[in-house]
Amino acid sequence: MIQYRTLSAEEICPELFQNFIRHQVVTKCWRKENDKWLINDAPFIDDWNEKDYQFLVSCLKNTVLTGGLVHAAFYQNMLKGFVSVELSLFGGEHRYMDLSSIHVSEDMRGTGIGKTLFQTAKKWAKEKGAGKLYISAHSAVESQAFYRKMGCVEAQLYHSKHVEAEPYDCQLECKV
Repeated sequence: MIQYRTLSAEEICPELFQNFIRHQVVTKCWRKENDKWLINDAPFIDDWNEKDYQFLVSCLKNTVLTGGLVHAAFYQNMLKGFVSVELSLFGGEHRYMDLSSIHVSEDMRGTGIGKTLFQTAKKWAKEKGAGKLYISAHSAVESQAFYRKMGCVEAQLYHSKHVEAEPYDCQLECKV
């Protein structure tokens, strides 16, 4: 049985991720070319190393310490998914809140964890006054299919910080 709960800053440490498998084999990605979205061959393997996990731990702790949400899914007491949402609003009338991460361990994808985490993020953001979630999302075809299934569309307003940091990401939004 999968259990869900909000994490405290103290719980977020590298050991939390010892049974989490970030691995993703990517073959095709969405790319915007001349204002049109196309699927291109872009094979690579997305995986995290120790430095990536250390950075992730730092970011997630900061999210909690600044009033944001880090909500997680556990299976047999092992972390198998998580979502984070930053508390601050941006984008004027759009009232965006940044869904800064959502990941499901490779061995648990397709079980509904991602959907549950996404719905929790939407509910939390709405309670905090957001109108929409903003997602700078991985452009892999599979990742984009998940976001579309969750009701995401191309963002009306692009956040320049995200575009600069991840130029191949798809900038999305979802009403909360």
